[in-house]
Amino acid sequence: MTKEASESHKQDISVALLIENEVLAKGLEALLCDLDRVSSIRLWDRETLVESLASQECDILIIAAEQWSLLDGAQKDFSRRMPRILVLGDDPFHEADDLSSLPSDGFLTMSGLSRPSLDDALQRVTKGEIPIPAQLARHLLSGSAPAAAGGARPVRLTSREHETLALLAHGLSNKQVARSLGISTHGAKRLVGAVLLKLGSPNRTAAVVTAMKTGLV
Repeated sequence: MTKEASESHKQDISVALLIENEVLAKGLEALLCDLDRVSSIRLWDRETLVESLASQECDILIIAAEQWSLLDGAQKDFSRRMPRILVLGDDPFHEADDLSSLPSDGFLTMSGLSRPSLDDALQRVTKGEIPIPAQLARHLLSGSAPAAAGGARPVRLTSREHETLALLAHGLSNKQVARSLGISTHGAKRLVGAVLLKLGSPNRTAAVVTAMKTGLV
């Protein structure tokens, strides 16, 4: 189903849903229809996931935690730009241990799902921030003990990279990182890229989780 934007003030964010629970999908679709910033809504399914990704017909994909692992396989068959990913899960997030290996740009929980929270999450992920519920953040922090000696090779970050990582952990976008460090946006992008590379992380969320688990933040 597609809802075309009719008001000029809309921000033209196209959203796709990959949620097999029909009741949940329809409820989420109804909430999205009420948001001015959303210009179109599409319902995807697992059978046509790679084809849908290749069509690049959405800016943000909201996926149920139960289908989250499908993206890992889809990435192997899909080399072009991925949409930003919002993962919708139950409380607590049973997939929390997989955060560092699966693509994600933010998280929503069933209990906290509402029109305002959904609108806020879309706005933040569009800005490059990482919306994450407090309960999930606490869960991650409680399991983020430093790695034991003799484990993985320690990550060596420069002082500037440490500052950048701390800002990423607070959900700041590249522009906000640049402003906080007093550098250009291009410089911030370089620093963020260096942090992701050194942590071996595919995205900002994975980098923050890895940093938490290894005691870097």
